Amino acid sequence: MPSVTPRSRFALYLDLIRWDRPAGWLVCLWPTLSALWIAADGFPGWHLLVVFVLGTILMRSAGCCVNDVADRDFDKHVKRTAQRPVTTGAVGVKEALALGAVLALLAFGLVLTTNTAAIAWSVPAVLVAIAYPFTKRIIAMPQAVLGIAFNFGIVIAFAAVQGSVPAVAWWMWLGNLFWVLAYDTEYAMVDRDDDLRISIKTSAITLGRLDVAAIVVFYLLFLSIWVLALDGYTLGAIFYVALTVALAQVLWHFTLIRTRSREGCFKAFRVNHWLGATVFAGIAGSYLLRWLGVTG
Repeated sequence: MPSVTPRSRFALYLDLIRWDRPAGWLVCLWPTLSALWIAADGFPGWHLLVVFVLGTILMRSAGCCVNDVADRDFDKHVKRTAQRPVTTGAVGVKEALALGAVLALLAFGLVLTTNTAAIAWSVPAVLVAIAYPFTKRIIAMPQAVLGIAFNFGIVIAFAAVQGSVPAVAWWMWLGNLFWVLAYDTEYAMVDRDDDLRISIKTSAITLGRLDVAAIVVFYLLFLSIWVLALDGYTLGAIFYVALTVALAQVLWHFTLIRTRSREGCFKAFRVNHWLGATVFAGIAGSYLLRWLGVTG
């Protein structure tokens, strides 16, 4: 049996937390940064920016550890996930959970540098993140639970800046929930055949032949709710230019998933972070132009 060197063990840990697949934490990061900018009425400062960027990466990584432990008996029957470290036994269950706990504690340490409101909201955020992997057994659309977990970044961002969570945060939270439903249903479409065989519940299975139409509606609801929620912030023309680009990406996603091919659906998921980045660019760009004294 080949020996496991510290270097190869570290490589396994990087594989466990999907270090080479940043799309998973980027889709969490962009709405969180958008919320930070809105809450702070512009650039939130380097401290909060570092806290939320690193915290997002750490919590997504911790979530991967818990998810892979919870799904280890299912993942072995799914082509895309059969070689994950916990599934193959390369990383033990206790080891993966210990790594996840360390990463979550590091993220919590970052939150401790903010304020009481942000600390308080971080507790349910962790609990929902832990619960999500197990909802695939009992909830027809567990992607909604994932959306709740991912959306806590918005809530905690407002809490960290303002000490409370105003109505606009919850509207952004609701809109972003539809974005998560859109991209994670695309993700679920990749594994639909395998999930049906092993009796895993996903939105792709629940929606059936309505999956493609539903995803497009989810995208449109996300963008529409954010437009309405942020209407009073007079973000300017650049925000609406960004929304136009985002709508073009929605059309692109439709072309990728309309035939329901594994390759097309997986690509649609992997490039989703560009849509979030586009919306954030519109928000941050609007504040930058305002700071520079440029109107319109």
